Amino acid sequence: MAETEIINGGTLQTLSVAEVKEMYDRNAIVLIDVRTPSEYDFEHVGGALLAPMSAFDPARLPGSPEDRPIVLYCGSGMRSRRMAEKCLAAGFSKIAHMAGGFNAWKQGGNGYLGTDPSTGAHVPRP
Repeated sequence: MAETEIINGGTLQTLSVAEVKEMYDRNAIVLIDVRTPSEYDFEHVGGALLAPMSAFDPARLPGSPEDRPIVLYCGSGMRSRRMAEKCLAAGFSKIAHMAGGFNAWKQGGNGYLGTDPSTGAHVPRP
């Protein structure tokens, strides 16, 4: 179940992997990875966008939280929470991040794209 906090006058939601997966499967959210480009290149949720923490700019995020909510994720949930707080400080009224990050996504048995070491190509992983 989503946890909700009010920070800087905006709402921060912490969503479980199951909640994120269900919404992502319905195309009801924009999923954004805030890890480094090399982490993303190695493995990521298929179709997730990349907005690395090192160059993260809330003003450059796609879409509108009112149309399709934005959900951030990282490796463990720590960096995504910091970037969500940065969005709220920049005036977002609502933002979400995924509890446990990509590690929890994989532990939950959800599919993702990984790198085939022999070819360097992205391949689906169970």
